[in-house]
Amino acid sequence: MEHIFREVVESNGLLSAFVVVGLIMAFSFWISKIMHHRIPAVALAVFLGLVLALLGKKKGLSDLPMFGGLALLGGSMFRDFTIVATAMGADITKIKEAGLAGAVSLVVGVLLSFFLGAGMAWMLGYTDPKVMATLGAGACTYIVGPVTGGALGVSSDIMAMSVAIGLVKVIVTTLITPWVAHAIGLNNPKTAMVYGGLLGTTSGVTAGLAATDEKLVPYGALTSTFFTGLGCLLCPSVLYFVLVFLTTNP
Repeated sequence: MEHIFREVVESNGLLSAFVVVGLIMAFSFWISKIMHHRIPAVALAVFLGLVLALLGKKKGLSDLPMFGGLALLGGSMFRDFTIVATAMGADITKIKEAGLAGAVSLVVGVLLSFFLGAGMAWMLGYTDPKVMATLGAGACTYIVGPVTGGALGVSSDIMAMSVAIGLVKVIVTTLITPWVAHAIGLNNPKTAMVYGGLLGTTSGVTAGLAATDEKLVPYGALTSTFFTGLGCLLCPSVLYFVLVFLTTNP
C-alpha cells in the first residue's frame, strides 16, 4: 500500500504539491484562528514554508522525490504567472488615481532600500562597490540582488547573502503589514499602490495585504512588480556607478 501511495504521489508531482500547499494553508489558518488572528495566517504559512525548506540540501522539501512537484510549483514560471494574474485584477481607474504618488513611491522605494542596504554593507566592512551594490540590491528584493550580483560578477556567497536579505524583508513585510495598516491608512487602492512602490517585495506586500484586506492585493502587487523591474534596471548600472563615485571620492 505504501509503495502504491508513493508511486501515485511521485507520478502526479504538481497535483501533490497543490495538496501539500493546501494543507499548509489550512493548518496556518487553523493556528491563526486559535491565536485570535494575532498573527496572520499567511505569515504563518510563509514561516512554515521556510521551516520545511530546511529539510532539503538544495531545493528544500522538493529534494525528496515524493515532493518533487514543489520545485515546479514554487519555480519562477508559476511565481511570475501568479504575480501577473494578480496584477491583472487591478482597476485601471484606481491605478490612475495613484498618479504621481505611485511613480514617486517607486523611485523613492528603490533608492531608499538600495542605499540603506549598501550603507549597512559598508558599516559591516564590505567596501567593494560591487559587493555593496549587490547587498543593496538584495535589500530591494531577493530577485534584484542576484540579478545585480550576476551582472557585476561577484562571488556566489555574496549573491546568497543578497537573497537572504531579501527573504528577511519578505518575512518582516508580511508580518508587520496587518499591524501597521490602520496607523498608516492602508485601506484603499491608492495607499496600497504607494505601499507596494515603497517596499517593493512582491511576495511580502501581497501576503501582508492579503492578511489586511484581500481587495488591496492587486494594487500592491502592481507597483511592487514594477519595483522589481526598476531595481533590476538601476541597481547594476546607475546606482552601482554612484557607489563607485562615492567610494573613490570620499
